Formats: sequence, structure tokens, C-alpha cells
Amino acid sequence: MNAKKILAHFDFIVILLVVPLIVLSFFLVSELDSVLFAKQLKYLALSLCVAVVLFFIPYRRLNYSIIFLYVLLLLLVIAVKFVGVEKNHAQRWIEIPFTSFSIQPSEIMKVALMLFLASYISKNPPPESGYGWKDFGIIASFVILPFFLILLEPDLGTALIILLVGFAVLFLVGVHKKIWITLGIIGFLSIIPAYTIAINTGLLKQYHEKRINDFVNGNHPYQVQQALIAIGSGGASGKPQVLATQSQLNFLPYASTDFIFAYFVERFGFLGALGLLGLYFLLILYLLNICLSAVKDFFLRVVSGYIAVLFFLYAGVNICMVLGLAPVVGVPLALMSYGGTSFMTFVALLSILENTLAFRFVFKYNSDSANGGGPLAQLVRALGS
Repeated sequence: MNAKKILAHFDFIVILLVVPLIVLSFFLVSELDSVLFAKQLKYLALSLCVAVVLFFIPYRRLNYSIIFLYVLLLLLVIAVKFVGVEKNHAQRWIEIPFTSFSIQPSEIMKVALMLFLASYISKNPPPESGYGWKDFGIIASFVILPFFLILLEPDLGTALIILLVGFAVLFLVGVHKKIWITLGIIGFLSIIPAYTIAINTGLLKQYHEKRINDFVNGNHPYQVQQALIAIGSGGASGKPQVLATQSQLNFLPYASTDFIFAYFVERFGFLGALGLLGLYFLLILYLLNICLSAVKDFFLRVVSGYIAVLFFLYAGVNICMVLGLAPVVGVPLALMSYGGTSFMTFVALLSILENTLAFRFVFKYNSDSANGGGPLAQLVRALGS
């Protein structure tokens, strides 16, 4: 197992689809704020270093370490309530002592949850008919627990992402159709009661209720109104930077973060928007193809499916939010919006995917024993033999 064989399994198509998103992000952020651009460069350098380290970790063998990571992130999410710092009127970050950096545990939880689901499902693969109620309930609890903890921060957007991506992975892996039918009926009938309970118990704050009501009544908040003006002013082919008045004159709030799609369309127009949507579509479709092709490798199936759904949700929710087709929630545009933790999370996820693809020849699918020796011995042999 030499370096050539590792490169043969390394997926360069994923990299080719991801790099344009990162380049566009840095280009737009540099036009909007030079200070944020400098910080984003630091995040990029740190992300690449983390990605290199993550690429050489034998995840398929680290069952107890993955459990520890999952529990640790649950504790950090709880700690946010007590030692977290507030940014943009939200308390979701923990400062790293003696540095200028901070982390958002709810973002890193996405990595921990993916690895936890991949490890558990690969050791307990579904039967041909799909998981039954018992196995479904066990795996669903792994998703519901972080969902509620993140919802209590409160971070409604990230909590819903965690819930949806977790259940979507179960759908891709295989759950008995009777369960989905039953859950669909229960979910439809419980929308109004659940909403009422969430309001009365304080799970949904007043600003959450206002955003939902504004969306239902068609009352776009200020940032969405300005985003629509920016998108409309971009025309077919966009404007040069000096003429992009919505962003350059600071009419468009959060232009470098949650509403970066509006600035992108202002700069590159309708045709640019179609190109960006096409790029996301190709990336998601390619990741789903990897997922559905990995018939026996449930670890790879969970990882690739999880990332595909995550890209779909982030891109879909963010763009719909900017266009006024969804309530305003704190969901950035994947790999485009400025933000260190979110950017590093996606880079980490992609690095783990590449690891799962490149080193799949080292491990037997869904087996408790590899090709002899421990995980470190296997990795050493793979790199040096």
C-alpha cells in the first residue's frame, strides 16, 4: 500500500468542485472588508493544517475516541450557556484562552455527530428491509439530544440543521418505510401543537416568533428587503465593485456573512447566480452518487451522504432566506460566508471524506478486525510499504 495507491483513491473531483467556492468567498470578502479578509486568510491556513492532520487519522478504528468526541461536544454545547461569549446578539461561542480565536461548539458538533453515526451504523448495519423501530429509536436519540441542547442556546437554525441532516442520513442508509409513513403523519399532525408548546415553554424566543409571523404574512425584514434590492440591481451580468452600492454603501447588512449571496448576485448578476447554483448542485449530486454507490461500506455511505445533505441544507436554506422564501435564520452559505468555525467545519468534513475514500482499501467493510494489527500499524504499513 504505497502513496500511489492512496492517490489513486483520493477524490480530486470533490476538490475541483470545492475550490471555486472558496476562491469566490475570499474574493467577495476582500472587496467588503480587508480586516475580515485578513482573518479569513488565517482561518484558511489553520483549516489546511487541520485538514492535513485529519486526513491521516484512521476513523474506522477509533470507536471509543469517537464516542468521547461526541460526549465532549455535548458538554461544550452545554458550557456555552455558562461561559459563552456573545456575538451579533447571540451567545454561541467559547473563547480559546490566550488567543484571539473563538469556537462555536454547535458547528463542531456536526463533525462529531457525523463520525458517531458513521461508526455506529457501520458496526450495526441495517437489514435489507431497513432499520426497525428499536434501532431507529436508538440512532434517532443520538440526533435528538444535540438538537435540543443547541436549541436551548438558542440557535434555532443550527439545531434544525442537525435534526434534518441526522434523519436524512437515516433515510439514505435505510429505514423501514412504515416508520417514515408513521413519522410523516405524526409530524404533520403535530406542527401546530409543537409550535404552541415551543412558544409557551420559551424554546422559541419572541424574535423567532416574529420572524415566522413576518414570513407567513409576507412582511420581509429590513435585511431581506435590502438583499432583494441588491439582487435585482445586479441584472443579468452584475455590476463592478464601485457601482455595487447596496453593499459598498452598507445598505445590505451582513453582506460578508449570512447575506453574501445577495452581494454575489449584485456583483455577478443572474448568470452568476445560475453558475453558483449549478456548482452547488454538481457537488451535492456527486456526493450523493458516492453515497449510493457505497453499497457495503456504510461508514463511507454515512460520511458522503451526511456532507451532501449538509451542503444541500446550508445552500438551500441560506439562499431561500436571502430571497425571502424562508424565515431569517442564522445559517451561512456553505464555504462562501465569512466565518472561521463554519469554514473550518466544512474543510474538516471534506478532509474526513477524503480519508474515508483514500484509505478504504486498508479496512474491511463493517468488520471488527482489519488487515492485522492496530489502526496505527495499519496506517504505517499503508504509507510506508
